[in-house]
Amino acid sequence: MTTNAAELEAHMVNRWLVTGAAGMLGRDLVGVLQGLNESVVAVTRQDLDITDRFSVRAVVSRYQPTTIVNCAAWTRFPEAEVSESEALLINGRGVRELASICSDRSIRLVHLSTDYVFDGTSCQPYAESAATSPINAYGRTKLAGEQAVLELLPDDGTIVRTAWLYGRHGTNFIRKMVRLEQMRKTVDVVDDQWGQPTWTVDLAQQIVALVRQGASGVFHGTSSGETTWYDIARMVFRLLGADPGRIRPVRSDQVAGGELRPRYTVLGHAAWREVGLTPIRHWATALTQSFPLLVDGES
Repeated sequence: MTTNAAELEAHMVNRWLVTGAAGMLGRDLVGVLQGLNESVVAVTRQDLDITDRFSVRAVVSRYQPTTIVNCAAWTRFPEAEVSESEALLINGRGVRELASICSDRSIRLVHLSTDYVFDGTSCQPYAESAATSPINAYGRTKLAGEQAVLELLPDDGTIVRTAWLYGRHGTNFIRKMVRLEQMRKTVDVVDDQWGQPTWTVDLAQQIVALVRQGASGVFHGTSSGETTWYDIARMVFRLLGADPGRIRPVRSDQVAGGELRPRYTVLGHAAWREVGLTPIRHWATALTQSFPLLVDGES
């Protein structure tokens, strides 16, 4: 009986290091790993500056991970437009430092990227192999990180592009709508941007499955289906027992910075099936299940 490399890796003891572990996804990923009794070390921005080569090497030497999941990033979209070099330092150079040490020590690196590497002009879901063409600074800096991983880790590097994340921890659109339902009679929400709201717990579980499969390359870690911010807000109000008619549709050009956001960034999921994994479930199913936890987080 023969065993291929992926099967061997799946049976190896994995030691996880999660950077950016204080963030929304990082916290849920650490929670999922702990629930699976995996060996995991969580490091926050205070614990590790990924742009500091010596700090990165010191942390890796101390904990000896076999897999690093990089959730650390500059995520402040508007500020990136005026501070692109600073955003690039984290999203580009910092990722290159991680990829470099992973290459030196044969460590698997999973790097979280974004739908904003695409320009949003498509009318059908972007394939993992689709040409990238970011229209804003945030997208450009995240693309630099992707390129570093693919260049330095052709066999042990994995890019997971995600989008429209929400979870119990941290600021996100779903929790914002819960608060606004209590504060305002009507809420204006953009109705001409299409994407895939994705629960951080679903994505965390998908990342674990991907690493256990030993897969590398580019994957789109978003929920199935597609929708607009407007329709998501209406669903939130319905789940709260509120009138969804209180949500009013507006165009992107009526919102500050809206012209810098791509209009259509629905992502395709063919790469999951190619490695024998099922893509993340439909966004509406996930939102319905997760909603009590999100509301509880606002109490």
